[in-house]
Amino acid sequence: MSSEEGPTQQQQPEQEKKPDEPPSAASDAPQQESGSSSPAAEPPAAVAEPPAAAVAEPPAAAPAAEEKPLSFRALVLTGHGGYDKVKLQVKTMAKPKLKAGEVLVRVKACGLNFAELLARQGLYELLPSPPVTMGMEGSGVIEAVGEDVNDRKVGDRVIALARSGMWQEVAVVSADRTFLMPEEMSFEEGAALTINYMTAYMMLFEMANLRPGKSVLIHMAAGGVGIAATQLCQTVQDVTVFGTASASKHETITQGGVTHPIDYRTKDYVEEIRKISPKGVDIVLDPLGGSDTQKGYSLLKPLGMIIVFGAANCVTGQRKNLLAMAKTWYNQLSLNTMKLMQSNKAVSGFHLGYITDEQLFGRTMSTLLELYKQGKIKPRIDSSYHFEEVTEAMKRMHERQNIGKVILLPEPKKEEEKPKSNAEAGENVEKNDAAISEKKEEEVEAEKD
Repeated sequence: MSSEEGPTQQQQPEQEKKPDEPPSAASDAPQQESGSSSPAAEPPAAVAEPPAAAVAEPPAAAPAAEEKPLSFRALVLTGHGGYDKVKLQVKTMAKPKLKAGEVLVRVKACGLNFAELLARQGLYELLPSPPVTMGMEGSGVIEAVGEDVNDRKVGDRVIALARSGMWQEVAVVSADRTFLMPEEMSFEEGAALTINYMTAYMMLFEMANLRPGKSVLIHMAAGGVGIAATQLCQTVQDVTVFGTASASKHETITQGGVTHPIDYRTKDYVEEIRKISPKGVDIVLDPLGGSDTQKGYSLLKPLGMIIVFGAANCVTGQRKNLLAMAKTWYNQLSLNTMKLMQSNKAVSGFHLGYITDEQLFGRTMSTLLELYKQGKIKPRIDSSYHFEEVTEAMKRMHERQNIGKVILLPEPKKEEEKPKSNAEAGENVEKNDAAISEKKEEEVEAEKD
């Protein structure tokens, strides 16, 4: 996520797999990726092997095998717009030559974040211009290590963090942006931990200095960051959590630690909070922006803090909505320093993508992994989708149907065997029935004879 190191971590595999034009046909028909990947990978290997065989030097066979092109599936943002702009492509590149401090990770699970929904619409400034492979977090197994990498080895199960490029089967990342996974942690949980929990932790503890007895308003409490923030609040004594979410999610978020769930669709959450806590709250986590920032600021107690970390109100449809953006911008909170002094309130902004402190990253992840081992936090997986189903995954988050983290799985979706077997079974039944009827007719004829 570092503005200086992030691009180099992601750009290398992206540069090496530049052949985006030829695979475009495969991207439009992801169901054929297995067929399209083999031809793309095999011809170079076939050309490389005959000379080695002609020289008849067995030792030379190993280097030839190492140079065999690497073929892998990737989700590529081909332009800005609707769901159809994210294409499943099969890419081929020379086996990556790792730079010092880099590792090659075979990705097993990836996280879907709201930032990727913004990026698809062209509203996330940190993502390189299309075509580009998206994805900021993932988990997997290290397949190769570069020079000067002493604390990672082939076979390590790791969580990987990057600016982009994690939505693919293999990714080259900086070793210092990988974190060893606890044995009991699944790949899905590993992919769900990084962005959401780091965001929630840094806001609550690094910025707001959450302490016992405080109260917190968490918007979108059933989302990835919302659930992470709620769980982290439970690690501090006597923290009261107000959480906004649709009524159907109230039971789940209450079980997760939300003290007072509020249905933002049918009730004014400001009025509801005032009924319970007339003085307001100490901390507001605001991923919405616009008029909701103003409401959040009005709810703050003296010495309270609102942290703005998103502008979800800008995203109202598949594509960029200029009217929604203008409305959000027009309704944003506007203050002068004198008014701020007189109110004794604090306004903060948070964006994980602009943090460049590597020690802070490492320290935060160490704390989160320790909390996970202690059983104090545990990512809630809402659903998992294969790369072929990325549209359904984005739609689920966009429509705010998820409770917890939406995960993407790089491995190909297995063909549905049951429907096929049922169909075949149906055919077999028909054949058997026909055979039985024929046999009966023969027996009847025989009796007649």
